[in-house]
Amino acid sequence: MGTVGLGAGRRRLQGRLTVHAMGGTAIVAAAVAAARDFPRLRVLALTVVTSMTDADLADLADIGVIGSASASVSVSASNSAEGPVLRLARLAEGVGCHGVIASPQEAGPLRGVLGSSALIVTPGVALPGGSAGEHARSGTPSAAVAAGASHVSVGRSVTRAADPVAASRLVRADLEL
Repeated sequence: MGTVGLGAGRRRLQGRLTVHAMGGTAIVAAAVAAARDFPRLRVLALTVVTSMTDADLADLADIGVIGSASASVSVSASNSAEGPVLRLARLAEGVGCHGVIASPQEAGPLRGVLGSSALIVTPGVALPGGSAGEHARSGTPSAAVAAGASHVSVGRSVTRAADPVAASRLVRADLEL
């Protein structure tokens, strides 16, 4: 069954299993296959972490770790994170993932590629007017949802706030606009 398969089995009560799409088709497919025994478990593929900049991705392409940012992408995504994100999302969709994890900035293009039923989870969400922190590609909760995110993940913006309750209220207010 392998490590990924065992992980999927152990996470059966959680509702979501995250797998790194950069691990390749075999790893993502193993997670999807292992999750089939748990109908309520959703497999999400992490595309490109939100802390990576376009320059970081260009460096990886230069040394051959990933393909060039413009390879096999039909949208205007050259020299940006969008290209690798879309390619990884297509890989995940192709093996049966329920959705992907990507920055708010890629939510719109992802929705266009994956359609209306895919889960698109966006970490890297910052409070309106707040700092993006270590996230190179962030956005507000409302911007992420407007772009096509089905879920937003707001973590450090709230947990590290001087007043987490007030920060939570800002998130809610931003989503209610």
